[in-house]
Amino acid sequence: MKKFLISLVCLLPMHYAGATVLYRVQTNSVPTDSATATRDGFASRHRFYVGGAYDFSFWQNDSGIAGKNASGFDAVAGFRVYDTFRIEADYMNTRAKWDDLSLKTNSVFVNAIFDARIDNLYRFIYNQKLVPYVGAGVGMTWVDGGDVNTENETVASLAALAGIAVELGEHFAIDFGYRYVYMFEPRPESLPDLRPRAHQLRAGVRVNF
Repeated sequence: MKKFLISLVCLLPMHYAGATVLYRVQTNSVPTDSATATRDGFASRHRFYVGGAYDFSFWQNDSGIAGKNASGFDAVAGFRVYDTFRIEADYMNTRAKWDDLSLKTNSVFVNAIFDARIDNLYRFIYNQKLVPYVGAGVGMTWVDGGDVNTENETVASLAALAGIAVELGEHFAIDFGYRYVYMFEPRPESLPDLRPRAHQLRAGVRVNF
């Protein structure tokens, strides 16, 4: 009996030592960076952004005449609702061309955009540099035909967007994208059934606040 008690007393320190090691392992597994545990961390730090882009448009053939290439620019201002969702106001200025017909257009869109920010879902990726996105927009276009009269000087417009942002730190990003633009009938006198539509390639920058 005496030997059993002595053996039990000797085993007790080993038991408590093991419990201490286990507790320390469990404690060390708890994240110490509270920012990485906060959902939508990027959006909470940078709600607003502004940006600009250069557009190169491939206007599509319509009513038997060939569309021509043209260029323009964009200016955007946006608000991040979540890491993966943002809303932006988008001003687009460009020219739409078909043979001898040229329409100067100024458009305003409201875009809803979804960002594939996977570090929002998998927190072991803390410094995502490439952020793909898709989106859609609705808006209005003001049409100026110059010497060509247009029956509708203001028309509804639609847009579909896709692209990828290269983030250079938290405050600055380079944006490469594609946009499909569709405008309802401005009805120029020479082409009353014309529906301007184009594939656009875009390159620009965004600044986060």
